[in-house]
Amino acid sequence: MAQETGIVQRREDLMQLIAHKGFASLSDLSGVFDVSDSTIRRDLEVLERRGGIRRTHGGAVSLAEPPAGRLDFADREAAEAAEKKAIAAAVAALVGENQAVIIDGGTTCYQVARALAGRRLSVVTNSVPIAALLGGELDTEVTLIGGYLYPRTGVALGPRAEEMLSGLRANQLILSCAAANPDGIFNANEIMASAERRMIQVADQVILAADHTKFGKRSIAPVCPWSEVHLVVTDSGLDDQSRRWLEATGVKVIFA
Repeated sequence: MAQETGIVQRREDLMQLIAHKGFASLSDLSGVFDVSDSTIRRDLEVLERRGGIRRTHGGAVSLAEPPAGRLDFADREAAEAAEKKAIAAAVAALVGENQAVIIDGGTTCYQVARALAGRRLSVVTNSVPIAALLGGELDTEVTLIGGYLYPRTGVALGPRAEEMLSGLRANQLILSCAAANPDGIFNANEIMASAERRMIQVADQVILAADHTKFGKRSIAPVCPWSEVHLVVTDSGLDDQSRRWLEATGVKVIFA
């Protein structure tokens, strides 16, 4: 009876730890709970059947939303949560193993990072939350771009960030935005847009990951025209008017 109680408690603690971190590796979990990797695997199998986590290669990722206050953008994390997770899953399916991927900041891109947790990738990001999420995964090489830390979103911006980006190359860029309209993609201020323009310059393929609420809106700083975007991944909530002008841009669109 005592042994069964201990197993139940360990699994509850496991669930809470994974939910707090977003992703936890198998080696980390076995070390924290002082049990074998095989024991942790059995625990994760049980927790996955219950829901709330998804096993990955080398660990497990939480399917719950991050606790409020843990991220600088937590006030926006809950908005369109189901749509963002669906978009993230669709984007993750487009990323091949051993690819070099730049992941932009923002809540949708954070969900993409969660969907990629445990994959064998080289990830470049200027997002501190994304770097913290993926940094503990042994199979993922993470390069965190430095610079001025923008407090609202936890991303590094400015001349130092752009200089570091200039020396890198990537297969894909997962891009976020504040607004998308027939004129192109926009962000909330020039310093963010400037960093994203540099990301576009060093990536072979640009994938815009944005939920339906971003389309048809206006924002201050232009990031790029549609001619520089290779693929858009959004959700099925996109209105008919936005669908028509987006189709007219000639960019391939995937509806998650």
